[in-house]
Amino acid sequence: MRAHRPCRRARRAALDPRTCGVGEAGSALLISGAYEGRAGISDRLLDALPQFIVVPERDSDRSLLALVTEELRRDKPGQQAVLDRLLDLLLVSTLRAWFDRPQNHAPVWYRTTDDSIVASALRLMHDHPAHPWTVATLAAKAGASRSGLARRFARHVGEPPMSYLASWRVALAADLLRDTDATVSSIACKVGYSNTFALSVAFKRCRGITPTQHRATAVRTRELSI
Repeated sequence: MRAHRPCRRARRAALDPRTCGVGEAGSALLISGAYEGRAGISDRLLDALPQFIVVPERDSDRSLLALVTEELRRDKPGQQAVLDRLLDLLLVSTLRAWFDRPQNHAPVWYRTTDDSIVASALRLMHDHPAHPWTVATLAAKAGASRSGLARRFARHVGEPPMSYLASWRVALAADLLRDTDATVSSIACKVGYSNTFALSVAFKRCRGITPTQHRATAVRTRELSI
């Protein structure tokens, strides 16, 4: 994370490596942060966002921005770890502000549904994707009948519960294939599939390619970005 004052020429050598500029004079302060690669950033999140987002100051968390600014001015042990965590918080805060604006059409997995039954079912699938869920077991946990959950889920989410669960599991698998060296078999078990073949069938149905092809593409993309 870097903070710098607007300047015509950056004299990096004379300044802290996190900053650039010609001095502390001036009223404008720009704080910038970057993630090195896509590790840990879900494709589902990236797909829900435009290439650029702008959150006005009035909608941002000013107290968090002040905390980041103050930390950047310090020079203490463990500071980079603190800045890394603050960057995460700043990102989450910014995304909240962005998705909370009605015109931005937040994805259903982000929105808080007005239906507590559907919200409970979504939470169960998100928190325990590897559980052998059926509509009946989800309904029992959520406190509804099987037909009632199926009807309400489709109305609020736009697809049946099991279809949503399959896409959620595949999204988790895609992130793990990209970000880890775990075997396809172990990833399959982690996201709720009994074996590699079952994951491959679901993955190809949802994304048009196999898990192995997805991983190979991710590796090539990472190598090109280095």
